[in-house]
Amino acid sequence: MEQLLEELLAASRPYTKEGRLADYIPELSKADPNALGIYVVSSDGKHSWAGSYNQPFTIQSIVKPILLLLALMDNGIDAVRARVGVEATGKPFDAINTSEQALDSEHLNPMVNMGAIVMCTLIRGETYQERFARLLDLTRKLADNPDITVDEAVYRSEKSHGSKNRALAYLLKTYGFLQDDVEEVLDCYFRACSIRVDCRDLAHIAAVLANRGRAPGSDERIFPARFAQYVNAILLTCGMYDGSGEFAIRVGLPAKSGVGGGIMAAVPTRMGIGIFSPALDRKGNSVAGIHLLEQLSQRLFLSIF
Repeated sequence: MEQLLEELLAASRPYTKEGRLADYIPELSKADPNALGIYVVSSDGKHSWAGSYNQPFTIQSIVKPILLLLALMDNGIDAVRARVGVEATGKPFDAINTSEQALDSEHLNPMVNMGAIVMCTLIRGETYQERFARLLDLTRKLADNPDITVDEAVYRSEKSHGSKNRALAYLLKTYGFLQDDVEEVLDCYFRACSIRVDCRDLAHIAAVLANRGRAPGSDERIFPARFAQYVNAILLTCGMYDGSGEFAIRVGLPAKSGVGGGIMAAVPTRMGIGIFSPALDRKGNSVAGIHLLEQLSQRLFLSIF
């Protein structure tokens, strides 16, 4: 596997030149655009890697399936479905609205910013600090890494340049989706997006999803299998922003990207994959990362279709 990963990584490296770093969050523009790494964790616990697999970066939107998972664990599927829909919006992840009509839950899904902000309100806790602490604990558990923490510089950058997310949150409050203080909810969301991970962390999280809630190479169950099915289905249809349909054709896996350059992909029953390459396409997805994942999918026949 290591030899294959090295081969595919070398073939994908030129694609780092075709993307651009995210600059609307100033700290993200400091990343190395040439970085490219991959880590694979199989369902039986075997680990393989290549490239800049241990380069830390912030999780950004890849935290959204973890937010959804914790909301499901705290409330159940029916309660979550009552607040946030499951249909792809066909709009950019930070779109102000997805319809000319009044906003309702069917216009949201948990993989766009508005849906993820609502997810923060569904996490149990007396305060939003407690809610975030529970989210961080779950992230560490899924990644099998107790040392995961927040990148404080990115958090401050997110918070000081988060005007559009504030607009989204106040729109949600206008339509009754938020009852709590907007700034408290947003602080939880900004901190969530600023969690620092690497390719191994993402691969391990994806492996748990691929293994229907069980830790790879273990009988330990972290969450019910039905929640893995729910999260993976939404990742397949909505996880790659408004490029999810093309990604399904090219790669064919449940996956989530983040503007920090990460991609997390779950291969049901087989493996979890974590990729990092921060140069993005216009939809916010890693250019070289998608190419690398596409080639791996083709070589190992990973597509679920």
